[in-house]
Amino acid sequence: MRSKSSDSESHYLTPGINLSVKIVVLGPFAVGKTTLVRAVSEIRPTSTEERMTEAGKAVDTLRGLSEKTTTTVALDFGRLTLTDDIVLYLFGGPGQPRFSFMVDELMQGALGGVVLVDTARITESWDAMGRLEEAGLPYVVAVNTFHDSPRYGEAELRRALDLTPSTPLVECDVRHRDSAKTPLIALVSHLLARTNLEPVS
Repeated sequence: MRSKSSDSESHYLTPGINLSVKIVVLGPFAVGKTTLVRAVSEIRPTSTEERMTEAGKAVDTLRGLSEKTTTTVALDFGRLTLTDDIVLYLFGGPGQPRFSFMVDELMQGALGGVVLVDTARITESWDAMGRLEEAGLPYVVAVNTFHDSPRYGEAELRRALDLTPSTPLVECDVRHRDSAKTPLIALVSHLLARTNLEPVS
């Protein structure tokens, strides 16, 4: 028998979990999907980040992203026990259009999604929103608060994103665990509200 330790590989699910939820984390290239999964995962996250090549830089738009040196080429995976009985399985998808077929695969079996937004590139998140809507999956929009991106009020953001009143909109800083959990809590509460269950506190 293995002894318990802080090593993520020995971190098993606690007894009492009766609801597992697959969630996809989507959004454009370099919006913070990998960072969010890494920040909240209670196990060692799986990541397929690779160093960007000169060939990739010729395909991916790096305008305003000069410090970006790696990119997700398949998926990020992590796990978060949200409450005593709910565990989330997080699948972060690649943001480049050429990997869109992978996003379609990741959405299979998901109950909902988080769409990350950079206010300096709002329109680049429309594709992820559209994919979730076409798949009939509820989602939360989370504005990742980049320090050099413009700030807007909620009403302005909702108009720019063409959000329905029922779609949750939150702000977060995906570098910090507690803040990165905000859109996940909002999404699970949104999902539970649709089934008339108690929201997550």
